[in-house]
Amino acid sequence: MQHARPNAHLQFYAFDILIHRGQRLLSVPLETRRELLAEVLDKVSYPVILARTFNAKPEDLVRAAKELQIEGIIAKRKGSRYESGRRSTSWIKYKLNQCQEFVIGGYTPGNPFDALIVGCYEGTALKFVAKVRAGFVPHVRREVYNRFNGLGITKCPFSNLPEKRRTMWALTAGEMENCQWLTPNLVAQIEFTEWTPDGHLRHSSFAGLRDDKEPRDVVREG
Repeated sequence: MQHARPNAHLQFYAFDILIHRGQRLLSVPLETRRELLAEVLDKVSYPVILARTFNAKPEDLVRAAKELQIEGIIAKRKGSRYESGRRSTSWIKYKLNQCQEFVIGGYTPGNPFDALIVGCYEGTALKFVAKVRAGFVPHVRREVYNRFNGLGITKCPFSNLPEKRRTMWALTAGEMENCQWLTPNLVAQIEFTEWTPDGHLRHSSFAGLRDDKEPRDVVREG
């Protein structure tokens, strides 16, 4: 396992067990699997912890998750089986995304584009924060691409590009050679889970264009 901070302490949380002493447990109820998992972890000396379960009102769990700034909540029906390879109606993922406006300063080519290149202002400087690929259906992608008409420029509008440190969120000099730059006139609403320590968006997703927002008013909110 790799971690962005090499000296960080890692803790492994176990939440389910699928095989116990050679027996498959997929059809065993959730509560029984949890009991077996607890027994196994009692004998483990590594830094492994049994993930806790909570019986509380949904609104209280959501409020607590927001206060802790965690990614989301998994709700599991009591007595549920482990349904491998399919999305179970007995397990529901509730994601707690952040959302704010960002300025579109370019895109990467695709059909008709692959990702938006977005950022926000720090004073008079436009700072790159993310490549946004998710959140598009074909007709929305075409509609957004049509708004690029007449905005093409040759110079990158982001003051902090290219980035020297190569991470999965960075935009390097080599990648910039394939980018198409735009006059930063368009504002997009972007959902994301959190800011990374180096100022990028994690798990970003397009939510729509904002014609009611002036690009120069778009600054980091979180």
